[in-house]
Amino acid sequence: MGLFTRRHQDTATTATVATLEVDPALAALTGDYVIDASHSSIGFTVRHAMVTNVRGAFTEHEGTLHLDGSDPSRSTAAIDVTIASISTGIADRDAHLRGGDFFDAEAFPRMTFRSTSAAHVGGETYRIAGDLTIKDVTRPLSIDLEFGGSATDPYGNERVGFEGSATILRSDWGLTWNAALEAGGVMVGDKVKLTFDISAIKQA
Repeated sequence: MGLFTRRHQDTATTATVATLEVDPALAALTGDYVIDASHSSIGFTVRHAMVTNVRGAFTEHEGTLHLDGSDPSRSTAAIDVTIASISTGIADRDAHLRGGDFFDAEAFPRMTFRSTSAAHVGGETYRIAGDLTIKDVTRPLSIDLEFGGSATDPYGNERVGFEGSATILRSDWGLTWNAALEAGGVMVGDKVKLTFDISAIKQA
């Protein structure tokens, strides 16, 4: 169920008027949340050598959410990612990604996202837009997230879950390193799919 259902009859005119009726269960989720990094993931997929995909993740990240179950446009998000935590399963490749050809993790240790707007798209899907900063470049990013529900865990924590993705061109953030292939094309694709699987705990 989405955040809103629209159903109200104007008795004076017998015309149907679009008004907002808030789902009480979702309204009850309103509050501040901290992302549980141990049960969340921020990953990426990029084309390699024109024929396959490389997948990886940033294993260290933190963030906060403010959810407004009555009015999703008032919801906000802030995420900080530790660049040095990048992991693709290959140590040499990870070291290259941390270095100056790519992220330059020593000079720019964090990648950040700060939301600027949020909206209910339909059903369980929400769109959060904001500013993504990589190195010294800040550009807009829009992420579609599916609300996975809420639950109270065995420790009494009230949790919410979201899963979603966004596609960017890494060159837009100055990540332009590449190598030409002998048969044509390049070693690393420009298009990168970012994936988010978020579990967040409500704060008292």
